[in-house]
Amino acid sequence: MKKNLKTFLKHTAKDYENKSVNPPVVRASTIIYRSMQEIRKAQRKQIKNPLGGYFDYGRQGSSTSFELQKILRNIEECYDVFLTPTGFGSVFLAIFSVVRPGDEIIVSDPVYSPTRFLTQDFLKEFNIKTIFYNPHDLNTIKKNISKKTKLIFVESPGSNSFDFQDLSKILSIAKKYKIYTAIDNTWATPYFFKPIKLGFDMSIVSATKYYSGHSDVMGGTLAVNKKVFKKVERANKVTGYRIGADDAYLIIRGLRTLDIRLDKHEENAKKVAGFLSRNKNVKLLYPYKKDSFNFRMWKKYYSGASGLMGLKIKAKNKNSVIKFVNSLKLFGYGYSWGGFESLALHQDVKELGDRKFLNLKKDEHLVRLHIGLEDPKDLIEDLKRSLRFIK
Repeated sequence: MKKNLKTFLKHTAKDYENKSVNPPVVRASTIIYRSMQEIRKAQRKQIKNPLGGYFDYGRQGSSTSFELQKILRNIEECYDVFLTPTGFGSVFLAIFSVVRPGDEIIVSDPVYSPTRFLTQDFLKEFNIKTIFYNPHDLNTIKKNISKKTKLIFVESPGSNSFDFQDLSKILSIAKKYKIYTAIDNTWATPYFFKPIKLGFDMSIVSATKYYSGHSDVMGGTLAVNKKVFKKVERANKVTGYRIGADDAYLIIRGLRTLDIRLDKHEENAKKVAGFLSRNKNVKLLYPYKKDSFNFRMWKKYYSGASGLMGLKIKAKNKNSVIKFVNSLKLFGYGYSWGGFESLALHQDVKELGDRKFLNLKKDEHLVRLHIGLEDPKDLIEDLKRSLRFIK
């Protein structure tokens, strides 16, 4: 019987052997066997079927992390999913798997700032060149392709500026020149968009965010197609990436309600966006305005929108924008997002890195909001009371 994803998430990974609706937490550094023959048999099975969950050492995982991988393979509709201790670990694993000294990579300009540091600065020390493209002018990809180009790295929507891109066109360019592709899909998760199904080679999600949903876990996932599986598998062994059994369990628990939470995040965010869109000093960075390019690109590829949005606030006084953020009572202040709670953060442009296509004027300021699961009427009232400080 084929199950809808909502049903699948509620019924997967049951443990009938232990009579539990959730899998056990198996913590193991040593994977113990009854004999050497049994070890060799497991190792042969692992070679023959690398997706079968056969381990001979704890660094490869345990039955708990394997259950998480099985769930994510189904959600992502991919060949396999690798687990890392942080979301950024999955970014590194994706790049490290296919790029070597002498190669060039083309990266979306509005990329997550640590990803920007990794590609622009750190990789330079290994003779790997990074070129950033304009997300709204894909000719900036074409004109920078050379024989050395190995990877196109996309983040959609863009970090903090929330630029949506024509993803099929990017894939068409990559396919023509036989270039690997990777995308950071943390904002949407495969619940709203499945990159591997569209044609990407690798898809990254920070499990710290919506997969967990409770702001108490660090983790990352890298979904891959069959073409790059061996490369990523080899790199994963070399780096020694492994997620702990407790974190894997908590992510599984979070995934049970992923659909319910994301649907509610979207519902609340749309109501808040409706309110904010009426403020003349606020430009909403969220797929809300139907005649915009961003909305058309979002509608083309995504089945829904999460709770994370940006505000481009017009104000002569920067301190008044900070006062607006500080006066919010129902929004916490801190990095990360994707939990049940609402968050607000004033973004210093310097923190975003050396962006070339941000187009932010002197009297424009960025604020990021994560719309949580509270009553949206309360959130709107909180924002309404605080917006009066902007001057």
